[in-house]
Amino acid sequence: MGAAGTAAALHSLGYRNLQQGTPGADLFNYPNGVLGVGVGGAAAAAGHLAGNPAVAAAAAAATGGNSVYGSNGPQYQVRIPQADEEKIYHLILDLANSATREQALLELSKKREQFDDLALILWHSFGVMAILLQEITSVYPILNPDTFNGVVSNRVCNALALLQCVASHNETRSLLLNAHIPLYLYPFLNSTYKTKPFEYLRLTSLGVIGALVKNDNPEVIQFLLSTEIIPLCLRIMETGSELSKTVAIFIIQKILTDDIGLAYICQTYERFYAVTTVLNNMVAALVETQAVRLLKHIIRCYLRLSDNPRAREALRQCLPEALRDASFSEALKDDGPTKRCLAQLLVNLSDTVVTGS
Repeated sequence: MGAAGTAAALHSLGYRNLQQGTPGADLFNYPNGVLGVGVGGAAAAAGHLAGNPAVAAAAAAATGGNSVYGSNGPQYQVRIPQADEEKIYHLILDLANSATREQALLELSKKREQFDDLALILWHSFGVMAILLQEITSVYPILNPDTFNGVVSNRVCNALALLQCVASHNETRSLLLNAHIPLYLYPFLNSTYKTKPFEYLRLTSLGVIGALVKNDNPEVIQFLLSTEIIPLCLRIMETGSELSKTVAIFIIQKILTDDIGLAYICQTYERFYAVTTVLNNMVAALVETQAVRLLKHIIRCYLRLSDNPRAREALRQCLPEALRDASFSEALKDDGPTKRCLAQLLVNLSDTVVTGS
């Protein structure tokens, strides 16, 4: 799929470039055109690879010998046992062949947690990242329940799992950001269908973003603040499954943990209101479900917001009553760290901690 085709697919999904009015752009002040530039460039790379599988295979074959080479020449050492390394490079070759690609994606995704340096091989082996992007963009036109089934979802999720591997590695994370590759996941996060294939797709896409933010890298936060990730996460926090909600709120929590992220969300009343409204609604729902996994992230988000003077003043008026009384005392009875966070939040708001009987 060329750049024009990708742009058309994005537009058909309601995922227009920001200059054309991307949902949420006005509220969070995203730069005009930020999506269009990244999508076009990477789609061109995917299209180039599609026409040159033999070149990709030959280049991948040259990356043996316990090291891999970047396109600009430097050598990158990898720490993988020789026997496993041979298998991995064979799978890399299989990625370039459309007949063997699906199985190679599956096998490589299984190995991503076994070898820390798999990310280096994936990034620096010629054509691999373009193959992964090709796998991702190829499903854009079929993102509807009638055509997007479990088989298709599993295949693209295996490609996303390899992107998560690259996002997790300290030496490839910045490279992934500089190429704006995470933007390719946003159409998946923007989908609202609730079937299992779509839920799995959203959850795996969130996992890539979660891997980016996990290590508290300011560069990552800056990137996410320049894109549409906040309203996408807020929507998932309202409508997704419990697991998807948990990953989405984890991303918001990590953005808030960064000083720039906190200042950004608290800069205007509208941004603060958008975030706290979703958090308040989640608290109201948790009074019934008592889902501790979600609750601990919600409390940490409120606690971090209370570090901002303006937000702290607003929270004194709008913090849910369920966090002020003993509504969650039973759910948190075995979670000391979260109880301490809640107590600190109430102290920050000059409130009184109420304990359960």
